[in-house]
Amino acid sequence: RVALYLENSVDTVAAIYGVLEAGAAFMVVNPQTKADKLAYVLADAGATALIADGHLARIVSEAVPSVPTLGTVLLRGKVRGEVEGALPLDAFLAGHPPEPRPTGVLPVDLAALIYTSGSTGNPKGVMLSHQNMVFTQGSLVEYLRLSTDDRIMNVLPLAFDYGLYQAIMSVHLAATLVLEVSFSFPAQVLKRAAEEAVTVFPGVPTVFATLLSLHRDAPLSLPSVRRYTNTAAHLPDDYVPGLKEMSPDALVYKMYGLTECKRVCYLEPELVLAKPSSVGRAIPAAETFVLDDEGTPVPPGVTGTLWVRGPHVMM
Repeated sequence: RVALYLENSVDTVAAIYGVLEAGAAFMVVNPQTKADKLAYVLADAGATALIADGHLARIVSEAVPSVPTLGTVLLRGKVRGEVEGALPLDAFLAGHPPEPRPTGVLPVDLAALIYTSGSTGNPKGVMLSHQNMVFTQGSLVEYLRLSTDDRIMNVLPLAFDYGLYQAIMSVHLAATLVLEVSFSFPAQVLKRAAEEAVTVFPGVPTVFATLLSLHRDAPLSLPSVRRYTNTAAHLPDDYVPGLKEMSPDALVYKMYGLTECKRVCYLEPELVLAKPSSVGRAIPAAETFVLDDEGTPVPPGVTGTLWVRGPHVMM
């Protein structure tokens, strides 16, 4: 298990595929994670290697002593602080040229660990197989109607499954990924989106609230955008008209998901105004049920528990 404690960058995406090419499993750790939680997830995962941004060296130095499984620590870019035994990533790569070889990986083998935020306790590691992830990205591509000519903007952390899958779908499709470090500077993101003629803009309600606030102050125009996608929390119904003003040809997708299976449901964009409170239907090739405590389907209007079945459900 190889931990990537890195900001969004092309190197992070390369590292993800490098780990998989080696037959190992990756875990992207949010670069805002503090030393105590970093130490916890590294130990919980049994991480044997860590690749971290050099400017995070001080946090790394606090975390790694309590992780007995960790044998290799590589630091990318300019290093701020000292980490005992750590090596510069560039120097390590120069001394270890790639040796392509069969990995022996099967579809049911572990591919990735994605950790929940730990807002209500310790973070929980979700185990995803290659089969889980290959199926999921294919299902997402199908219902989002994506193609090779799409240009996908990503302002979300690659440590967040929603951000990670923007990269995975882009690679699968040979589409273009426009990767931002964050959404901290919205004006810069919008400038990049226009320059790169992005066609897909994934976000969460806070991202879209910021966009619409800017739009109210001075009308924005992103005519190239053909898809706005939202998950993590409910997209308020009154956001949709504003997004359509900015991008008249855009479809707006409301989606519902859980880290444990990536995505559960999506609302077809043609129904976004007609069924404002709906979480939609199951993603392609999966099933959802609302059952009572005895496991019996409940009738319309009755509260039950949501059950999910499909190849995307975590190991």
